[in-house]
Amino acid sequence: MKNIFFALVLIVLIPQSSNAQCNPEEFTNQCIPILADGYNFLKGYKIDGRGGEKTKVEYSYVFTKGTQYMINICSPEETPGIVINLFDSKRNRVATSSMEGQILKAIQFPCNATGIYYISYTFEGSQLYCGGSALGFSK
Repeated sequence: MKNIFFALVLIVLIPQSSNAQCNPEEFTNQCIPILADGYNFLKGYKIDGRGGEKTKVEYSYVFTKGTQYMINICSPEETPGIVINLFDSKRNRVATSSMEGQILKAIQFPCNATGIYYISYTFEGSQLYCGGSALGFSK
């Protein structure tokens, strides 16, 4: 009898937990084709906050002087709730998607110095803590 009860509990719980899981690869793939005209895809980033366990997801990439970069966000939520912050090699913030209380879905950055840049994704008002992002460039 205990085994039947345990099996029923698993059957009921497994579908619910699988629906709540984040699939950042799906959102990353959605972001690639919506880069602005003239931008070439460089790299995709998965943003998985593990249901709120992580407050920040960060990646690094070498940017080249004289290149214009675009970073966009795709999320299962109407308002992404994910803020992009771009930092230079000295950890100075050089761009953000948070403007006057609104979160933009993309940022553009004209690179004036070659070096390592840090792309930081933080969750602000997100309920799902999940998304994807694409980095593109234009000369």
